[in-house]
This record gives sequence, C-alpha cells and structure tokens, in this order.
Amino acid sequence: MRYGHFDDDAREYVITTPHTPYPWINYLGNEQFFSLVSHQAGGYSFYRDAKMRRLTRYRYNNIPTDAGGRYLYVNDGGDVWTPSWLPVKADLDHFETRHGLGYTHITGERRGVRVETLLFVPMGEDAEVQRITVTNTSEVTKSLKLFTFLEFALWNAQDDQTNYQRNLSIGEVEVEQDGPHGSAIYHRTEYRERRDHYAVYGINTRAAGFDTDRDTFLGAWNGLGEAAVPRAGASAGSVASGWYPIGSHGLELELAPGESRTYVVVLGYVENPQDEKWADDAHQVVNKERAHALLGRFATTEQADAAFDRLRAYWTDLLSTYSVSSTDERLDRMVNIWNQYQCMVTFNMSRSASYFETGIGRGMGFRDSNQDLLGFVHLVPERARERILDIAATQLPDGSAYHQYQPLTKRGNDDIGSGFNDDPLWLIAGVAAYIKETGDWAVLDEKVPFDNDETIADTLFEHLTRSFQFTLDHRGPHGLPLIGRADWNDCLNLNCFSTEPGESFQTTENQAGGVAESVFIAAQFVLYGAEYARIAEHRGLPKVAEQARAAVEVMRAAMLEHAWDGRWFLRAYDYDGNPIGTDAHDEGKIWIEPQGFAVMARVGVDGNGSDKATSALDSVGEMLATDHGMVLQFPAYTTYQVHMGEVSTYPPGYKENGGIFCHNNPWVIIGETVLGRGQRAFDYYRRITPAYREEISDVHRLEPYVYAQMIAGKEAVRHGEAKNSWLTGTAAWNFVAVSQYLLGVRPEYDGLVVDPQIGPDVPEFTVRRVARGATYEITVRNTGTPGARARLTVDGEPLGGDLVPYAEAGSTVRVVAEL
Repeated sequence: MRYGHFDDDAREYVITTPHTPYPWINYLGNEQFFSLVSHQAGGYSFYRDAKMRRLTRYRYNNIPTDAGGRYLYVNDGGDVWTPSWLPVKADLDHFETRHGLGYTHITGERRGVRVETLLFVPMGEDAEVQRITVTNTSEVTKSLKLFTFLEFALWNAQDDQTNYQRNLSIGEVEVEQDGPHGSAIYHRTEYRERRDHYAVYGINTRAAGFDTDRDTFLGAWNGLGEAAVPRAGASAGSVASGWYPIGSHGLELELAPGESRTYVVVLGYVENPQDEKWADDAHQVVNKERAHALLGRFATTEQADAAFDRLRAYWTDLLSTYSVSSTDERLDRMVNIWNQYQCMVTFNMSRSASYFETGIGRGMGFRDSNQDLLGFVHLVPERARERILDIAATQLPDGSAYHQYQPLTKRGNDDIGSGFNDDPLWLIAGVAAYIKETGDWAVLDEKVPFDNDETIADTLFEHLTRSFQFTLDHRGPHGLPLIGRADWNDCLNLNCFSTEPGESFQTTENQAGGVAESVFIAAQFVLYGAEYARIAEHRGLPKVAEQARAAVEVMRAAMLEHAWDGRWFLRAYDYDGNPIGTDAHDEGKIWIEPQGFAVMARVGVDGNGSDKATSALDSVGEMLATDHGMVLQFPAYTTYQVHMGEVSTYPPGYKENGGIFCHNNPWVIIGETVLGRGQRAFDYYRRITPAYREEISDVHRLEPYVYAQMIAGKEAVRHGEAKNSWLTGTAAWNFVAVSQYLLGVRPEYDGLVVDPQIGPDVPEFTVRRVARGATYEITVRNTGTPGARARLTVDGEPLGGDLVPYAEAGSTVRVVAEL
C-alpha cells in the first residue's frame, strides 16, 4: 500500500493522506539553523545544537504520536480545524504534503477554505520561514479567524524536560504588536542573566491579537486539539509569566470568493553582543535591532519567494555533481535526489536529532561523522575539510578519540569518553576520501590540536599516524586488534559483564584484563592501513609506507589464520579468548560485518571462485539474506549472554540481535562487486532501498524516500518493519555502494575509476560526474555477463585499465564503458 508518490520532476515526495503509518518527516536548514517538520506540521527547531539551543518544544513518546509543532488553527464561522490535520483532526476535503529538498509544503482544505503553508530555512539565515496562503474556494464570502501557534522550549532541551521546579518560574516574553514589520513575540527566558540570545516569532502584518501563555491558549484540561482560544475565535492577550511560554498571533480576514491572502511568519534566533543586550539602561527591554533586520528581510511575500528560489537553486547546483540516467526510475531518483539529500542531512545532524533521537543524548559521532563524510564529500568539499579538522581535534594523544563531541562547543563528550577501538581508523577513511575527491594534499599539513589542546597540536598527517599506530599497539593474542569498549557494533560489549539494570553497556567495564579481539577492526585495518601507506608514500615517506604495508600484511595473515571458521570469518574473540561467530555455536553462528568488510579489504580474495571471500559471501546469501535485507547475525540470541552485552538484550530479530541493520548491508553489496557478482549486488541493494519498498509502506511503515537504520529481521514478530529513519550511516555507505561500485564511478588519487558491476537489469546508463572542476560523461553498455569488467574508451581512444586520469578544470571528458 502506498500513501503518496514521488514527483521526480519537482524532486518531491507527495503525501496524499495524513494517515501514514508513522510521521513522515523532512529536514529544513543547511547551515546553522535547523527544523524537523512532519507531514502533519509536527517537529521542532534549533540553532546549531539540538540539546543546547532548542527553540521549540516537542514531546517524544507521547500519545498521540507527533505532539508539538508549528500549527495554524482556522475558525470558519465556528468550525475549527487545522490544515495539517493534526492537532484538531477535523476531516479535510483535501490534504497534501510535499516534502522537498530543504522545504515542506502542506495544503489542507475544508468547506471552501484552502490553506497552503510553505516551510523552509533560507540560505544564510538563522530562521524558519512560513509562507501561508489562505484562499476562499467557495462561492460565498468567508470571514475567518486564524491563530498561529508554537511552544517555546527553554533552550537546554534536557533541562527543559526535567527541571520543572525552576523552569515553571522563569518563562519570560516580550510582545511587540506594532513593530516596524508587523507583530512579533520575543522569547527571552534567561536572557536577563547569562544568555545572549533570544527567539523571535513574527508575522508581516499587525495581528489582531496575541497569546504567549500556553494554559490560557489551551484552556484548563485541554490538549492542542481542543485549544480554547481558536474555539472562542479571539486571542486572549495573555502574557507568559513562568509556566509555559508560547507564541500565537491572532488574525482576522475576510475573503471574497476566489480571493487569497498571503502572510509570512518567521521564527528566528538572535544573538546580541554582551554590551548590546539591552535597549534601555534599566536592562528591561531586549535590544531588537537584529530581530527587526531579520524580520525586514521577509517583510513581503516577494522577499520570501526570492529566498525560496535561492534555496532551490542551491540544491540544483549541489546535486549536479553526480547523477545517473537509466531505464530504472527508482534507481535514478534515489541516486540523483533522495540518497544524496539524506547524506547532506546526516552531515548536518550526525545521529543527534530525528524522530528517534531526541537531540539530547548524542552529539556528533567520531566514527559516524567520518563515515558520513564518504557520502557528502563530493557535494560540499570545503565543509568536509572543516568537519575533518573538527573531528581530528577531538582525538587523544595516544591516537584514540572521544566517541562523540558537541556541535556547539566542538569539544569531546566526557560522559561517553573514548575506548571504542574502531574510531581511530575511521579518520584515515575520511581523510583519504576527501583527498581523492579534491586533490587537497595540503590538508595533511594543517596543525590540529589533540583533545582540543593547542599546546599539543600537530599536523593532520601525524593524527593519521597515531590512528594507525593505536591499532598496532592494541592487539591481542591472535594478533588481531583489541575491541575495547566496542568496535563498529556498539552493542557487542565483550568487557562489560553487566548484571545491573540501567548500567551502560558502552561505558561500564566490570572486569578488566581481558583479551577480547575484533575481526572487524582487523579488516578495517587492512583496508585503511593500505590507504595510510599510500598517503605516506605521496608525502615522500617511502620507509613509513613500506612499514605500514608490512603491518597490513601481518594483519591479513592473522585474519586468514585465526579469523577463518571454515566457511566464513569469525566476528571476534571474547574476554576469555573464545571465538564468537562460529558454526560450532547454536546461536550467532555467522555475523555480517566481518564478511562484507573483509571482502572489501580483499582478504581471502584469490579470484578463483572457490576462495575464502567467495565462501564467506555465499554463506551470507544462504544464512543472512532475506527479502527485506541481510540480518546482522543468525541465529539470533534467545537468552541474555552476559559476556557479550547489549547485543543479546534485544528480542530476536531486532536491532543488533538478528535485525537487518541496514548500515552494514552496503559492505556486502560492495564485496559482491569486488567478486564481479553485480547482479547479486544490485539485488541486495534493492531489498533495503526505500524507493523499491514504497509498495509495501504498510509493512515498512517509515518514509519511502530515505533509508532507515534498521528493518526487523526474519526472526522478529514484525519482519520487514523499519525503525530509526534518516540519521544512519546507511545513507553514506549506500551512496558509496551504488555510485562508486554498482554504477562504478569512484574517485582515486590520480583519476576516476570506471568499473561498473550492476548485472543485466540495467543494460545501459549514463553517469554525469563532476570531479576537480572537469565533467565526465560516462556511458555504460552492460551485458550483465557475470565477472565481466568494462573496456574503456576515453574521448574515442581505447584506455587500458579502469583509471581515467583527471582532466583540466572546465573540460568535458566522454567515456564509454562496455562489459
């Protein structure tokens, strides 16, 4: 069952009913100000940090789902409704939400009144803009009362939800009915003390009334759907004093048949220098100069429209770097629009703020952000460079790293700390991807502090060296890397041994001195250790490169000797040195991560069809693959395994316990292309890619335009149901898999590799790739012959091998690949 459809020409997903299985959301904002908005106008806004600078309030785990947002109430002669359906839930004669790239357009119509609301965050602005157009579609004159609504959060989202003994006494607002650009409400809680920032909520007309006190607006015992002020048809003029501050503008308008009226509403964030906080000597009136300037930039519909046009042009330019044209429209829409869009959202958000992450508990991840970079570096290389330097600054002097850092301060998160032993190697992955894309070798000479301490700063290359050396210095008895608190799988906790409810699996170590080793990190070291050697060689350090390659080969040998179980790779060795992921066990026999990553690193790849790599991926297909994707391990654990930690706490088939953890599926997809099995790789790709799952939206439940982190596995009660959409490394890795390996166009240090492996289902396609200022038009003619590799012609001349050298900026290179 579908609940909408793709509009590829407009680059939108069109939702045609409010009754989707779950809120389907979008992200607004590209720089510092961000909003989450659902198809029913739910969600919230924040400046830079979803925990520390939350502007509006949202309630997770609420009944009904999706409680809190930016709403518009309509009172049409006593008939009260909301064009977003929620929160009033009055039946609509027409409903449509269009989620686009950085904007959402919600339309609701009832009894001859049509309301269209366009929501977006303009480029270069710390504000959300709503362009609201009200149209009388009836044949009689309409006298309408409109009421905007949002609820302010008290900045620190965690404190906002917990510290009520203080927070219910500190709410403060100012109201400006006759401002230079209309009416405005200023949320200034804590501004009188240490804060230098406030929120402004303005409308580009003089409102008929206002409310800033939630209890007054709702009425005693009422919810948002029963709000008293809209039902009364008149604002109460309430001024918040403590309790719950809100913003609401009351409007009165009369529309003749066919007549429309448009308003522009702005929710903005404003900072004032300490010596410019106040407009009066008594420090009672907020300095509104910057707020007035902001509102003045959106004082007319034409200004809002121009800002929206700039936003759309930004995305058109951004997505011009990589595109494909094929006979498969679902492939094209994912590659050209939605996958790259999701990569940009994960760049902005990491894992911090979604409808499954509150923005309170997690900052930017060291591991996460480095992997996300793989998917967006071609879009915004200059911001990728900045992100790399921010990440590297949270590395510790021994080469380990803070697992997370806060985007507002860019400092490591002490509550989580370090000890996740895969973290250091991801920095090599991110830097290598950036240099391949840009050719910016100078980034390696940038001085970057360790632990944000400028007194111990060193070159970025030295950071990579310490990442590499950290793994070498932390190996166990089999020569494999020690796992620490966890490797990529945070729920595989081999040094925790927790029996205390509520104890953190990731930060608690109840036993010390174990020898738990990770086969995954071993494969990671083989792959990215080789990249480190290539980088060192380019810097004129041949001895360092030689030593690095020797260490990589030692690790490869250790994997083949100690990490092979007969048909697949082991997952790990536990605290006592016993294998995990072995056929000898009844549960957890085979795990997906080492199979995919080992083949990506070409461990066990001999090219004879009967090698270890082929056996490992054949075992994945036999034991882990389902119609909805590949499960993480099989069979799932049915009892708690204290020596393994959180992975066994989930019911069978969910999350890390036999769930389809979509993030690691692309590693197998890439591995299959390494073996020349493009048809199988493309089949796996389609199983988890949302556009191919749109027809089963009633099963999948989440958005059919972006990836989910997890899909319930074959041992789950609700196999095929997705959870945790948007903020997942699946976005970056699946874009890498499809763009660089299935379609086969990937940047290297000295040129573009053209090596497509997609099978016979896509017999011909053209990739347009901009790289280092030159444009490459690559036409692939594909027989789908298993194991075949492309023969290349570049500008009419045959080319030996698969590496197309980089051309001069501004030139166009035409490549034909036949296989």
